[in-house]
Amino acid sequence: MATTTKPIEPIALEQPSRVAEWRYTLSNALIITRREVRDSFRDWRIVAPIVILTFLFPAIAQFVAGRFSNFVAGYGAEIVADRTIPFMLMIVGFFPISISLVIALETFVGEKERRSLEPLLSTPLTNTELYIGKTLAAMIPPLIASYGGMGVYLSGLVFGDLSWRPPAFLIVQVILITTVQALVMVTGAVVVSSQTTSTRAANLLASFIIIPMALLIQGESVIMFLAPDAESPNGISSLWAIIVGMSVVVILLLRVGNSIFNREELLGRTIDQLNLKGTVFKLWRNIRSVDSAGTPARNLIEWYRRGVFPSVRRLGLAAWITIGLFIAAVVAGYMIGQQPEWRIPLARDLDLSNAASSFERFLHVPTQTGALMFIVWQNGRILLAATILAIFTFGVGALILTPAVYVILGYVFSQVILAGYNPSFLFAGILTHGIIEIPVIVLATAAALRMGAVVTRPPQGTTVGQAWMSTLGDTIKIGIGLVVPGLILAAFLEAFVTPIVVIAVMGG
Repeated sequence: MATTTKPIEPIALEQPSRVAEWRYTLSNALIITRREVRDSFRDWRIVAPIVILTFLFPAIAQFVAGRFSNFVAGYGAEIVADRTIPFMLMIVGFFPISISLVIALETFVGEKERRSLEPLLSTPLTNTELYIGKTLAAMIPPLIASYGGMGVYLSGLVFGDLSWRPPAFLIVQVILITTVQALVMVTGAVVVSSQTTSTRAANLLASFIIIPMALLIQGESVIMFLAPDAESPNGISSLWAIIVGMSVVVILLLRVGNSIFNREELLGRTIDQLNLKGTVFKLWRNIRSVDSAGTPARNLIEWYRRGVFPSVRRLGLAAWITIGLFIAAVVAGYMIGQQPEWRIPLARDLDLSNAASSFERFLHVPTQTGALMFIVWQNGRILLAATILAIFTFGVGALILTPAVYVILGYVFSQVILAGYNPSFLFAGILTHGIIEIPVIVLATAAALRMGAVVTRPPQGTTVGQAWMSTLGDTIKIGIGLVVPGLILAAFLEAFVTPIVVIAVMGG
């Protein structure tokens, strides 16, 4: 009698959860962190500034704050004295984290020059684990010094002659600002260190980190002195906005650094060469191309059909984000206009036909031609500035400049409604040319957003440089093929057609 053997079923291995994966990654990264921090505290050139900035500088800051408070109090400016103390606390916290630049810039390129990077990169750790470990190692010593210095400064203020009792949320804000500033500086410096070939080049590129941070410190100081809610128990609202914005920058920098970090390229790259001719040629090829292979368009129709329109379709999520933000801007402007303190006392029951007759004097060619040129220049420079700003802000800059006009439109619409007028003349004044202008602005803003954000997550199988160059080519295609002609057409409608339509609707 034949017997059959039951086949052995494969054992299903349980996949680790996302949390377990991140715990494993972090535990491996901390191996590098502990090694780097231990080596940092063995170097007296790092320990000495940390000790000095932790204990000596807070004492100097406390002495200066006390003398300055007594000086301005003698002139009846006690409010200036009160707001100088938290400002000095922020400065005490900022100076120690400036050390983070020195440590972070040495993270990769310094070890490469010392010939100690090859054994580290030959370990079985992943690129992400190496990057996180190095970033944490560059951040911990300066933060320890920063928190220690603020602790010493606060102790002297609370238990010293000033007997200062700070609002709890203000202290929390200063600590958070110090932390996110350290994170921004470290993550930015680690990105620079992983992409340069020498410490000298890294130190030169560090100016692109120091200068924005110095400007940010100046802006924060102005806010702390002039903010109307400086005495609020919930903290200064503008500082909360800065903390949130800088946290987003930290996340973006981490994504950029992790996505472009490659150990093979780091070891193989010995010198960077600037090939302007090759760069311009690649950009020109991307602009003319109709596919990923760089095939040039044979004529203008093919360039639009296979080049420009596919570039528009590749906007994808960026276009939807832009549309959603513009709608939110209109709603926000309308809601602001509904607030009693923001309302404009417009006269009621006016005869709009009289107002329409006053517009008729602008309906002659010289005035309208001048208006046409002004409209094209005004819209064009705003979109150009938003595009340039998007390059340096991961696309966020494009979402800051362009929505402002839609906030104003929502606000004006609310004031007309509150005054009891029929808003039909507004729709006529906006939609006549807006049917062209609004989609054009959406396209330009979405293209700038995509161009700035592509470096945070380049497509699979492409480097950051390749992805950015391809996206820049798409942006220029959209700009030349659709945005510039659309702005000219919309300006022509706004200068020559919109006034006629508005006058007809108003009863002129």
